[in-house]
Amino acid sequence: MADTSTQSIQVAAPMARVAAVICDFPSYPEWAEAIKQATVVEEYEDGYAAQVSFRIDAGVMADEYTLEYAYADDLSRIEWHLVAPSKTQKSQEGSYDLVEGADGTTTVTYTLAVDLAIGMLGMFRRKAEKMIMDTALKELKRRVESLPAT
Repeated sequence: MADTSTQSIQVAAPMARVAAVICDFPSYPEWAEAIKQATVVEEYEDGYAAQVSFRIDAGVMADEYTLEYAYADDLSRIEWHLVAPSKTQKSQEGSYDLVEGADGTTTVTYTLAVDLAIGMLGMFRRKAEKMIMDTALKELKRRVESLPAT
């Protein structure tokens, strides 16, 4: 069973802009360093991605996998799970929870649980999870805040 890790960051942008960046999967390789390719495999009727195939290379770990997504009606929660085991993951479940503040900022809470197919000591796994989540949130914040206000 995978342990769940959670981290949050405040982004200087409204929730709609943050959600738009999260949902623009084909653009991930432009701003998420480890993601080399993100391809929408299947869409819901409303145009949001149902399944996305990823190819990542984070130096010490490379993998290809497909995630299935679900969305809250107002996009305040975007969640996913691994469709099938990959060469490094048995399972993955995660979510972004978005809360817009009165000042126009958005707090993004990233929750992730990954069950690895390869053995890793708990201490090293927790350190790797923290680094992955920290990097993902900082890259998301940088991308959203670099976009022109609409």
